[in-house]
Amino acid sequence: MRLLVTDGSEELGRWVEVTGLGRGVDATGELAADAVDRTIGVFARFGEIMALHDVGRRAAIATSATRDAANREVFLERATAALGVRPDVISGSREGRLAYSGATDGLKGGPFVVSDIGGGSSEFVTSDQSVSVDLGSVRLSDRILSDRPPPASQMEDAQAHVGDLFSTIEMRGDLIGVAGTWTSLGAIDLGLDVYDRSQVHHHRMTRDGLAALIRSLATMTVEETASIPSLDPARAPVILSGAVVAAGVMDAVATATVLISEHDTLDGLAAELLAVT
Repeated sequence: MRLLVTDGSEELGRWVEVTGLGRGVDATGELAADAVDRTIGVFARFGEIMALHDVGRRAAIATSATRDAANREVFLERATAALGVRPDVISGSREGRLAYSGATDGLKGGPFVVSDIGGGSSEFVTSDQSVSVDLGSVRLSDRILSDRPPPASQMEDAQAHVGDLFSTIEMRGDLIGVAGTWTSLGAIDLGLDVYDRSQVHHHRMTRDGLAALIRSLATMTVEETASIPSLDPARAPVILSGAVVAAGVMDAVATATVLISEHDTLDGLAAELLAVT
């Protein structure tokens, strides 16, 4: 759950909380009650932050977990009350377009391929194409990588599953990775003692570096993973799956490096709000 407050010329604040909203949705088809409660608690704090900053224009988006959940209306009603705006349940394609807009703003060169790895889906986006695949860090953990550390057979099955689902991707260009999986991997790759957005933003990670990181994560328990200094402990159960998905993205795009960006869907959505006259 992420919040960006900006006036267009200055970023006034950015907040991130991991609530595990998407865990179990792939198996049950519903948002778990405890995860919804945690998420609404975060939204209540977000609402207070927006009130403190006297936010005049608000927008919220909901992605894969909410798209797939049969009980999403109950969640959306509670979210609306907490945030002061009803979340728009967007398609994977629109999610990708917003990520592309945020990630590439101000960048020169290209062509670019933007990768947004979520909990339940992964988006591949270029300037004229957007593809959403129903696979993310949470979904892969739920489907295959359930053990920590995983046996070799689980790792092999997970990598084969990712490769199969991404086999039709034919996009090529300078890969940009956005959102929590990519930024968390970037911080670990940098060996940061604490998470630092300024160092993670536009860090370029290699495919070989990611492979080494995967080998290391695959030897750890959830508790050992949670002790990584720069990692939000709430991401510990799914970061290995996220790393396997990330490796699959790099292989699908046939690139040896990825540029990690702190600018993503939030920045794209904020730009749309600021453009309204």
